This record gives sequence, structure tokens and C-alpha cells, in this order.
Amino acid sequence: MDHLHHARISSREHGSISPSQKRKTGLLAGAKEILSAIAHTPETMRRLGPVQLFTWLGLFCMWLYFPVAVAHNVFGANDPTSPLYKEGIEWGGICFAAYSAVCFVFSFTLPFLARKIGRKKTHTACLLCGAIGLISVVVMHNKYMLLFTMLGVGIAWASTLSMPYAMLAATLPPERTGVYMGIFNFFVVTPEILASLFFGWIMTHFLHNNRIYAILAGGLCMLIAAALMQRVTDPRTLSVQDI
Repeated sequence: MDHLHHARISSREHGSISPSQKRKTGLLAGAKEILSAIAHTPETMRRLGPVQLFTWLGLFCMWLYFPVAVAHNVFGANDPTSPLYKEGIEWGGICFAAYSAVCFVFSFTLPFLARKIGRKKTHTACLLCGAIGLISVVVMHNKYMLLFTMLGVGIAWASTLSMPYAMLAATLPPERTGVYMGIFNFFVVTPEILASLFFGWIMTHFLHNNRIYAILAGGLCMLIAAALMQRVTDPRTLSVQDI
């Protein structure tokens, strides 16, 4: 017992820190690091943030409402229990597969385009393609024509997964790259939260539960993102390794 008592006294005298204190200290230091990083956010990141927010808001509008919009507005099925409604939902899934395939193929051309016209113009053009693709769904009444609208969406999706991060990485201090990339992802998570919490209310009170209007809203969000890209300054010329 005396030995244990002396060990505790010695531990206090030498200022040892318990595991719980170390965790609290680590969390506090991490919070300070994040707040400091936010306070010194690079200009390119501040301007890319709203672009990402509107881009992902448009994408979430599509993901949430596109299959039902296809069933209602293209297949003319209003009864969720009808076979035609089920066929419309399934065709919406096929359209999603189509834009994923376009994304895969188009991603190989992005480095070439970025070298030719720059990352800023490339991403702007791709976002415009996505906006046109979603907005054109409003006037489509043939299920096969919907596949052509997915060309634009797939092009925008391919660029969204790479171009903003390529532009951002060139402006970040190496010692804080991980922190800033994590903060940048807030602009992906926030639109998802906003769409999940509030877009249902907007659908009920403003869009009359017409899913096709939600797709139109998604296209307009992507159009706003393309406009906001004009505020972004691409820091340097792209090399192949940047993609």
C-alpha cells in the first residue's frame, strides 16, 4: 500500500496526465486547428464552396425525386401500386445507370479538356451540361429521350468528382491539406441535410408535390453553380498529374 501511495504522489508531482485528460486536450487542440483553418481559408476555397453547395443540392434533388418524376410525368402512372408506375421507377434506375456510364467514359477526357481550356472553363462547361440535362427532363415525354438528358448529368458528375478538388489542392498549404479537404466536404454534406430536412416542405407548399418541378429546381441549382464558377480563380496551369 505504501508503495502505491508513493507512486500516486510521484505521479502528481511529475505532472502526469490521465488518458481522459489527454483525450480532452486532443479534442480541444483539434477544434482550435479547425477554427484556425476556417479563419484563414484560401480565397479559392471560399469561392469554390458555394459552387459545391449548389452543385450537390441540384444532384440531391435529382437523386430524391427523379424516378418518381419519370413514373408520373413520362409514364403517366399516378398509382404507386400499378405495374406502369413500377416500370417508370425501374426506368429511372436505368437512367441513373446511364449517367454513371457516361461519367466513367467522360472522366478519361477531362485531363485533355482541362489542359486545352483550363480547369475553370472545363468545370463551368460540365456544370452547364448537367443543368441543361436536368432542365430538359421537364419537356421529355419519351423514355428513350431521357437517356440523352443523362449525357449532360454524367458529364457534370464526372467533373464534380475531380475538378473542384484539383483546383483546391493547388492552393492549400501542405501541412493543412487534410484539414481543408475535410472542411471542404462540409459543402457536400450540408446540401444533403438541407434537401432532406426542408425540400419536402418546399414540395408540399410551393411545388404542389410535382416531382418534375424538383428536377427543374435541381437543374437551376446547377445553373447557379456554373455562374458562381466565374468568381473562382484557377491558381495555376493544370498538369496531367493534377487530376
